[in-house]
Amino acid sequence: MTTPRGFRDRADDGLLTLLGEIPELIRNLVIAEIDAAKVWLSRTAKDGGWGALWVFAALFVLFWSVPALGTWAIAGLSSWWPVWLSALVVFFAMLIVAVFLALLGILRFRKIGKRQNPAQSIAQDVKEVRDEL
Repeated sequence: MTTPRGFRDRADDGLLTLLGEIPELIRNLVIAEIDAAKVWLSRTAKDGGWGALWVFAALFVLFWSVPALGTWAIAGLSSWWPVWLSALVVFFAMLIVAVFLALLGILRFRKIGKRQNPAQSIAQDVKEVRDEL
């Protein structure tokens, strides 16, 4: 007899039948854990790559904000008010963009730590099996 979720009711099975199914159950568990490890690794690599890309973009923008600061200093010392003020506005705008890109990268890196890795999943499975015995 099967349950509404499709699982077989094992209440009437004998001890030898249940013991005979252990290798298949262990095989299925190992395959499921390996598949979970593959998914975890691919997601972690993807988030790490995107995080590195956002941090690189932030560093790129920050690198190009240094000439804007130089322009501000030169224009501020040698010209009238509107020139250096506009250079200062450009510098702070680029600085805000760099901070935003860096935050995007940090948030992506934090996703890596929140996921349960396969080793934790296996340890949890072993603990549950020990609790049952």
